[in-house]
Order: sequence, then structure tokens, then C-alpha cells
Amino acid sequence: MSGQPIYWRDTRGIGLWRMFVTFLAIGVMGFGGVLALCRYELVDRRRWLTGREFTEILSLCQFLPGPNIANMTVVFGMRVAGIRGAIVAFLGLMVMPVTIVLFLAVLYREFSGHEEVRAAFRGIASAAAGLLVALAAKTAWPLVKSPRVLIVGGVVLAAIIVFRFPLLWVVAVAGPISLLLAGRGRDGRS
Repeated sequence: MSGQPIYWRDTRGIGLWRMFVTFLAIGVMGFGGVLALCRYELVDRRRWLTGREFTEILSLCQFLPGPNIANMTVVFGMRVAGIRGAIVAFLGLMVMPVTIVLFLAVLYREFSGHEEVRAAFRGIASAAAGLLVALAAKTAWPLVKSPRVLIVGGVVLAAIIVFRFPLLWVVAVAGPISLLLAGRGRDGRS
């Protein structure tokens, strides 16, 4: 046994340059919606991950401090090529968006007083909200076949939306329960 988790696809053929260019493209093309594009590139187009693997990595990364996509890039890069892979994937993802944001910040400072600019940003915000809803549905889909996932998800939604419990408390309680149930499901126990 190679020591790799058996549920991971074989990523040995992914070179550092190929990974850098892939994340560079994700960073540029997915401006404002990188997570959805990252899922498309890694799962649907390149098949470097399964839908379930993507969702599991994303779930882990949501518990870590920092942006989910940056965490996910580091985790994926680390899996492919260790610390060098984590650095290469992260730089690939971040170099162009940071450059573009700095450029746009200068432009926005100059033109933010125009109504047309404000209207454009309202339209962009609407598109981003739709993209987020679509991504949430697509990311959750591989897991909805499990009754445990549906029950825990329903309880979490009810706790936050209906009972208005603070998110931190819901995560503190539901997180360990979810890990316990996921571990039991992998072991074949009920």
C-alpha cells in the first residue's frame, strides 16, 4: 500500500507546471466565481478529483481559517507534489487575480461616483448570488444519497434558519457529529 487514502484518484501524472497553469487559468477565468470554476476544472474537465473528493476537500477547507478556495488549492497542491505543489498551486491561483484587483481598485477609485458604475456592480452582485446557489447545489449533489447527510444538513439548516442559533455554536456541535457519522459510514458500521 502506498500510504495514500484509497478514495483519492491517482495524481502522480500532474506536473508542477501543468498544475500552475491550470490554477492560473482558474484564477483568471473564475474572477468572482473561482470555486465553481475550480470544481469544473478539477472534477468535470480534468478528472483529477471525483465530485465526492472535491466536496470532502471543500468541507475540510471550510473549517480552516482563510478563503475556502485558497485552502483547497493548498490541500490539492500538497497532495499532488508536497510543499512545492502547495506553493505552485496557490501562486497559480492568486497571481493574476491580485494583479487585476489592484488595477481595478485604481480604476474604481477614479470612477466610483458614476451611476453606471454602481449599476454595473449591482448586476455583478446578482450574477454572483446565482452562481453561489448553483455551486451549492452541484457541490451537495454527490452527498445527498446518504440519509445521514440529509438529516445532519436538515438539522443544521433548521438550527440556523428557524431557531437562529449562532453559526459558531452550530459548527461546534454539528462538526464533531458529522465527523463521527462519516467515520462510521466509511467503516461500514451503521
